[in-house]
Parts: sequence; structure tokens; C-alpha cells
Amino acid sequence: MLARRKFDLPGMGWKNTFAEMERMRREIDLLTDTLFSGPQSRPISSGLFPALNITEDKDNYYIRAELPGMKADEIDLQVKARNLGISGERKIHSEGENVKYHRREREAGKFARVIELPGEIDADKINAHMVNGVLSLTIPKSEAAKPKQITIKTV
Repeated sequence: MLARRKFDLPGMGWKNTFAEMERMRREIDLLTDTLFSGPQSRPISSGLFPALNITEDKDNYYIRAELPGMKADEIDLQVKARNLGISGERKIHSEGENVKYHRREREAGKFARVIELPGEIDADKINAHMVNGVLSLTIPKSEAAKPKQITIKTV
């Protein structure tokens, strides 16, 4: 029988514990940013924005990133080896200086995410388009990364 480590919470595996620690780190970062800087200068946490999904089939990787309120020319996409970088600055109309927020979940600021893809890609054939605030990327796998069928010869 495996012994439970001291840092595990009852009923939670080690992955959930580390996810909870990461969530707490983000909350502390948000609190210190709020205390020591104005809300307009606070960067958007790279782990939260943009939310995205990555899928694949035998020929391509697909990335869908939510970037509400942003235009295609406000987003910078760069690829290097197997890494795709998404960055930009989200601007949100100011409500004014004399308003009292009851809830503030939408943030403005610079953001950057780097996604490491699981295999080699063909960077020259990436297709990117944006519809209704959703950035969609089709990233072809390199020929070396695609599965190959091997024929068995009989003797």
C-alpha cells in the first residue's frame, strides 16, 4: 500500500494539490498587483488569458483561442521550432474614475502565452483566422512527425 504524502489533502491526488497551489499563487499575484499598482497597469496572467484548446488529428494540430473584443491586427503570433507564441494587449473601455465596481472579472493589459506542441510542425503552412473573437489555427505536422505505416514482408 502506498503511503500518502504529508502535503496531500484527503481525497486529492498530488496533481490536484499542485493545481490548487498554482491557483493560490495566481490569487496572491493578483492581490499584490492590485495593492502595488493601478488596475490599468496590471498585466493579464499568462496562465489565464487567452483560454484555449489544442487538438490534433493525423495531419494537423488545431488551436482555438478565445480573445473576446480583440481584432486580428492586435494579436502577435510567432512560431519557433515546436513553440507557438500568442501575445498582445487587451484594451477595455474605462468605466471612469469615480465608479464603484461590484464585480470586476474582465481585465485589460498585456498578455503572452507560449504553447509547446507535442511534435514537429511545418511552420510555413500554418493557417490562422479569427471569427467572433475566436482565433483558430491549423498547424500542419511535419512529414517526420506523421505516423508511417510499415509493411511487413514475408520471406
